[in-house]
Amino acid sequence: MKLYYSPGACSLAPHIVLREAGYAFDLDKIDMKAKKTADGSDYLAVNPKGAVPALQLGGGEVLTEGPAITQYLADQKPESGLAPKPGTLERARLQEVLNYLSSELHKAFGPIFQGGSDEAKKAAIETVSKRLGYLETLFADGRDFVCGATFSVADAYLFVLQSWAGFVGIDLKTWPKLAAYQARIAARPKVQEALVAEGLAKAA
Repeated sequence: MKLYYSPGACSLAPHIVLREAGYAFDLDKIDMKAKKTADGSDYLAVNPKGAVPALQLGGGEVLTEGPAITQYLADQKPESGLAPKPGTLERARLQEVLNYLSSELHKAFGPIFQGGSDEAKKAAIETVSKRLGYLETLFADGRDFVCGATFSVADAYLFVLQSWAGFVGIDLKTWPKLAAYQARIAARPKVQEALVAEGLAKAA
């Protein structure tokens, strides 16, 4: 199993899930501008979309899109507890959160990272802030994780998206519950392992 990634990109979410679930896997760092793998091969031959993440499975098949990858990984190791059982309301709630993160929060960062105009970037920052404001309300009941009492694949995704806030001038301290949540997830040993492996943190 091999994960194609770019440091700190949304591919960090399946990277965290791979470690949390205890998978054996390889990493292949992608040059996103050149669309090349670590050995100089054409990444577009792996994923014609040209984006990360992509997960190459043992049989050679390639799975793309973070939420799909993370749910697949969780379902292959149900004992990990990273996703509720398919067909349950709890699973639908997880997918509800994943869809919101993908279509509303993740997408909202686009104009900022893709070199939009100053006006577009300002509008995007306002949109991201509104989305974070909504997510803050999910923790009003005192939950530790975005879907309830246990860490799930949605937490890996939200952690990564929130980590982008500082790069665009958004201070998570505006939302104290989200700030505390971010620190809580960052302290998880497997999250730290992923950050160190991607060169985003120093080994303890």
